[in-house]
Amino acid sequence: MTTGKVIFIFIAVASSRFFIVFSLRLLSGDHYCDLTRLPSPQALRSDQFTVLINGYSESRIPILQTVTGVYSSSPSVAAVVVLWGNPTTPAKTLVELSHNLSISSPGDAPISVIRQPSSSLNARFLPRPWISTRAVLICDDDIEVDPKSIQFAFEIWKSRSNNPEQLVGLFARSHELDLTSRTWIYTVHPNRYSILLTKFMFMKTEYLYEYSCEGGESMAQARSIVDEMRNCEDILMNFVAANKTGMGPVLVGAKRVRDWGDARNEGVRRRGRGLRAAGEEVAVGLSSRKKGHRRRRGDCIKEFHRVLGKMPLTYSYGKMVDSIGEQGLCEKGGKLVFCDQQTVF
Repeated sequence: MTTGKVIFIFIAVASSRFFIVFSLRLLSGDHYCDLTRLPSPQALRSDQFTVLINGYSESRIPILQTVTGVYSSSPSVAAVVVLWGNPTTPAKTLVELSHNLSISSPGDAPISVIRQPSSSLNARFLPRPWISTRAVLICDDDIEVDPKSIQFAFEIWKSRSNNPEQLVGLFARSHELDLTSRTWIYTVHPNRYSILLTKFMFMKTEYLYEYSCEGGESMAQARSIVDEMRNCEDILMNFVAANKTGMGPVLVGAKRVRDWGDARNEGVRRRGRGLRAAGEEVAVGLSSRKKGHRRRRGDCIKEFHRVLGKMPLTYSYGKMVDSIGEQGLCEKGGKLVFCDQQTVF
């Protein structure tokens, strides 16, 4: 993988609580896979995590302000970094975005915007020398999760002390062998899963290196498939993790998740991830029931299996939840609510 010099643009502004640093870093050159530039795994802190948000569309900037503010307010977050993959966005826009995200944030964790070295989806998994945490949260710019659920998911990831390599996340899908066509397909099952989406996914930081720098020619071919398909980087990361652990991922339940990019949102025209369709309006995610989308994702699974020479994806069952409460509904104050919910009249 080719990369080069690091160009930093820093503007420091004094705040009443902390110094805000806006950074627009243009990364290119040959150093991403240089282990001497990366911190050792033993030096990474385990009490916090780094948030890596995939950004592309300027139309989602208002959502970014809300999403980054939620993450920045968490005491478990070391840093929030928006990885901007749209090469046509002016540098001035990104500097202003970094400034606005920082000054509007209610939290203390620093927020920065980094222009990716290319529009490749593989770039979201490049190892970064400035990551100081053992865990990274990979997420999209249109997913808003409540703070308690974010913390709960992180606690679940930390608790996997016997196997910290497992992925932990909120959105699950599955692979399956279609017996009629004798080929792999991408689908969803009501009671099992083998793939977590990068809408919201915790993983160990070392996976960035393993995805981008290890695996030899076969992984290089797999990354090329991601570029050709303009899709499936999340599926390939699940291949990497499953190959390492021999286990499936861990699905976590959340109290409240707002998916602004879901095609089922009403009243607002939604656009897909720009580099997927060059600005065309497209339905987002499996929930769109677009056969073309699912077929392409199935093709990715088939091609990854072919070039990697194995099928490491493994099924998991069940979901981790933070509490089990009353599920019955009762009428209180003219509304149907959970029976154990206290209603103030």
